Amino acid sequence: MKRYELHINGQSVKPSTDTWFETQNPFTGQAWAQIPRGSAQDVDSAVQAAHQAFTQGAWSQMTASQRGLLMHRLGDVIAKRAEQLAQTEVRDNGKLYSEMLGQLNYVPQWYYYYGGLADKVQGATLPLDKKGYFAYTRHEPMGVVAAITPWNSPLLLLAWKIAPALAAGCTVVVKPSEFTSASTLEFAALFEEAGFPPGVFNVVTGFGHEVGSALVGHPLVSKVTFTGSDATGRVINQQAGAQLKHTSLELGGKSPNIIFDDADLEQAVNGAVSGIFAATGQTCIAGSRLLVQSTVYDEVVARLLALAKTAKMGNPMDAQTQVGPITTPAQYQKVKDYIDVAKGEGAQLLLGGKPADDAACGNGWFIEPTIFGEVRNSMRIAQEEVFGPVLSIIRFDNEQEALTIANDIRFGLAAGVWTSDMARAIRMSENLKAGTVWVNTYRAVSFMAPFGGYKDSGLGRENGIGAIGEYLQTKSVWINSGAVTGNPFVMR
Repeated sequence: MKRYELHINGQSVKPSTDTWFETQNPFTGQAWAQIPRGSAQDVDSAVQAAHQAFTQGAWSQMTASQRGLLMHRLGDVIAKRAEQLAQTEVRDNGKLYSEMLGQLNYVPQWYYYYGGLADKVQGATLPLDKKGYFAYTRHEPMGVVAAITPWNSPLLLLAWKIAPALAAGCTVVVKPSEFTSASTLEFAALFEEAGFPPGVFNVVTGFGHEVGSALVGHPLVSKVTFTGSDATGRVINQQAGAQLKHTSLELGGKSPNIIFDDADLEQAVNGAVSGIFAATGQTCIAGSRLLVQSTVYDEVVARLLALAKTAKMGNPMDAQTQVGPITTPAQYQKVKDYIDVAKGEGAQLLLGGKPADDAACGNGWFIEPTIFGEVRNSMRIAQEEVFGPVLSIIRFDNEQEALTIANDIRFGLAAGVWTSDMARAIRMSENLKAGTVWVNTYRAVSFMAPFGGYKDSGLGRENGIGAIGEYLQTKSVWINSGAVTGNPFVMR
């Protein structure tokens, strides 16, 4: 069985605890590797290394253009290793190889894009209301960044965080999910291959109460970026806030996917299936609430059931597989519990609703694609994030009712609208309380487009030009040209 080590200051090192824990393959249910169990001592070593690199190391002396060139090299190295990294992620989180390979082939673009932005960060001269001064602003990196990543798309979501952080000139310590740490540890080795100085990128694996808390609370960490549940995000934000640290939080959602009666129904149903059953529903942007206009409700349901019934479950490495396993035993149980909750609330079970019994699923943690009809938006199944292949269908009569239902939720990460009326598309996109609104598509993302949530879905934005600003702070500089004199006890 493969045994990994921590990555600190450019080296693979054993955990100070000298202990490891097993990581399991969701398809087989069997352990396949050992992950180092880090501690607060390891966190301190990693943060100290990152701080040293930021303040005194070769990284601190590089120009922005030099940093950008290293990021381009890193993108090239990732592209060469995409297949290997994708295979590791499938083995660790059970998502489809076709999706993971697509992600890993796309990930280099984040490093190319932000590498190109690294030397485009510019201050400005200030037209002051006071004579005799020259003033300007400069944007400086925050320092050591703590990046805490989830288990569903480890390296893609890591890129969303560290690409702009590195472009800004920060250094990084990553705490990946204890369920999917292997790919991040393999990824760490690519930094040396790309030519990064030691200490710029560090990885400490382990559990939240042992590693995550120590990382967030470390006095040399200036910025915390986290993707995960809103419950954990609140804890992290409170801990970071007590030390006045900057935070970026992406905390999930319960996104409405809205089908109007003037939509192309074939396209809309395909989008609904992609929105919830792709990635086995284990994505923060899952379109888990399907709002359907009453006039086409029956037709949409019939089309949806017909398509969902064809979904092929099985080995995620198989190119023919369309729905893979749930990533962790705890999440598998959570999804089953929510299905029971939905039944108890009176939702109409239209499809699935139980663990898969297909021989192709082996001993993995599979839940059949599950669809509930006649769901009321007040039900728990419509209000709480399931993070699994469970769809709730809700009727609406008109545009205003659709908006009311869609926004009647504490989350606000994403939303989808299916309509042939462009005026309606614009009205809906203006009034939906969500950080991303897709019209006649779903689950499209880009390194160029900002991503983040309203309400309980988080703080800050990832991706796009503005994301680099999440890792910078602004300094104002005043220079007396020599013309300003006077009483030193009076504010000038």
